Amino acid sequence: MSAPHVIRGSVVLPEAELVWRFSRSSGPGGQHVNTSDTRVELSFDLGRTEALPEVWKRRALERLAGRLTGGVITVRAAEHRSQWRNREAAAVRLTALLAEATAPPPKPRRPTRVPRGINERRLREKKQRSQTKRGRSPGGWE
Repeated sequence: MSAPHVIRGSVVLPEAELVWRFSRSSGPGGQHVNTSDTRVELSFDLGRTEALPEVWKRRALERLAGRLTGGVITVRAAEHRSQWRNREAAAVRLTALLAEATAPPPKPRRPTRVPRGINERRLREKKQRSQTKRGRSPGGWE
């Protein structure tokens, strides 16, 4: 792969730390599928990498704990007929996964109160709607 795999900002996954495996893929392709290794598995050792800042690495290890096998994260791609497109898909998937896992936590929500005017207006509209519906019933015609 020629393009660098940018996670966020200037942080890039080094090609030397990526491990590619290829195997036969099921799915579309006819006889071509039986002869070519188009399924791609891309592995990245998150536990040993020096490419990520230490804070990001800790955050990613914590958030991706369920997907890791011995500190290694693996992504598969087999939706395309060509190995090249599956390689691109796997690389994009891995960088998106790492970008999401290394993102800083969201700011805590500041609790706010509902203004009194909004609550009063809501109750007034409910009462008005209730009167409209009550006026539709055939109650007072006898």
